[in-house]
Amino acid sequence: MTTFRISEAAALLGVSADTVRRWVDSGRLAAERDEHGHRRVRGADLAAFARSQVESPESGRSSARNRLRGIVTDVLKDAVMAQVEIAAGPYRVVSLMSRQAADELGLAPGVMAEAVIKSTNVVVEVPGRERAGNAS
Repeated sequence: MTTFRISEAAALLGVSADTVRRWVDSGRLAAERDEHGHRRVRGADLAAFARSQVESPESGRSSARNRLRGIVTDVLKDAVMAQVEIAAGPYRVVSLMSRQAADELGLAPGVMAEAVIKSTNVVVEVPGRERAGNAS
């Protein structure tokens, strides 16, 4: 079974290691001690905790379930299109939209926004493993 160190769990949840330690100490997140006395969080427990922390959409009904709240860091506009960049935790999300839409939403650096993502094609990679079809 996969387990994570406190620092790894913190990075995956986008919080500090101290926050994860407080959650473990208060019983909100289960952890066990390894043979060296270090706290480890089981992958299944971490996934269940992360799922419980997800906010439900506040903006009406939508089939899109992937929402990343962040801050607009850059907006590039030309006569017709706009490129909007959002920093959402450790992630950088870039959206292309009409200039009119960006103007109507008031998108500018410093504005809080939510990237709502719906895709029929999602590539999933596991760090440290060679991609299928790329064997040498």
